[in-house]
Amino acid sequence: QVQPVQSGGGSVQAGGSLRLTCAVSEYTYINKCMAWFRQAPGKEREWAALLSTSTGGTYYADSVKGRFTVSGDSAKNVVYLQMNNLRPEDTAMYYCAASRGPFCSYGEGDYNDWGQGTQVTVSS
Repeated sequence: QVQPVQSGGGSVQAGGSLRLTCAVSEYTYINKCMAWFRQAPGKEREWAALLSTSTGGTYYADSVKGRFTVSGDSAKNVVYLQMNNLRPEDTAMYYCAASRGPFCSYGEGDYNDWGQGTQVTVSS
């Protein structure tokens, strides 16, 4: 079993941009919900963005809406998280995850295949 592989994290100044990448297998990608979660130190893990790979529908947490964009490339089995106008409060460990079923949800318990995580640090 090959777990999702993430890349693209790093440090950026407030107002800057980063793009995270999550590469998965075909069976992990198709007809799934691909999710981006994040967890800051001392805080609970929270969902940031969701992508349905069957419908193309996207969903965003209020905290990132208008600044983050989730997209997928079905030819490459890759999901992206484009993060613009980053803020210090976006600083967190970011994880991609894939659901087993075809439907998106906000609960981390519905996601079984998790990437290794990548740190995003935004300085003021």
